[in-house]
Amino acid sequence: MMKFLDLVQTRQSDRAYLDKPVETDKLDRILEAARLAPSACNAQPWKLIVVTDPEKRMQIADATASKLLSMNHFTKQAPIQLVLVEENANFTSSVGGWATNKHYPHIDLGIIASHVTLAATDEGLGSCIIGWCDEKKVQNALEIPKNKRVMLVILLGYSSQSKREKKRKTIAEIVSYNKY
Repeated sequence: MMKFLDLVQTRQSDRAYLDKPVETDKLDRILEAARLAPSACNAQPWKLIVVTDPEKRMQIADATASKLLSMNHFTKQAPIQLVLVEENANFTSSVGGWATNKHYPHIDLGIIASHVTLAATDEGLGSCIIGWCDEKKVQNALEIPKNKRVMLVILLGYSSQSKREKKRKTIAEIVSYNKY
């Protein structure tokens, strides 16, 4: 197991995957890390759909790609797609969101996505969070009720990319103390 900062430094958005299946025990540990993710008022406003069926994977990949914008065509390579669906928050999270004018399920889904991608890195896998998709196509392909929102698709698999240097702002650019 990696030290946390090494894990964060190593994690990247991978856009090329090997034609190699992911072992079930690795996927199980990633899903357990997702299950344990925190959420506002413990609402756990999510459902995760693991897509491994080749035909359904191609349908999801097509729904996440855009010919017009020439983006996300690599999504067909990943052997696993993890679709994150927004579920209703519990009463306390909903009331808290109303009182603070924040939609906590979106924050919670970001947290679970982070857990998934860091756990994948710890398992030696690559990942990429995809926010762009034709939601109706994903709903139809996976029989997701129309009243549910598809928020993210996370690709998982063995990356064929080398590790890249992270380009990030400096601490001084993003952190201040006691005032803006």
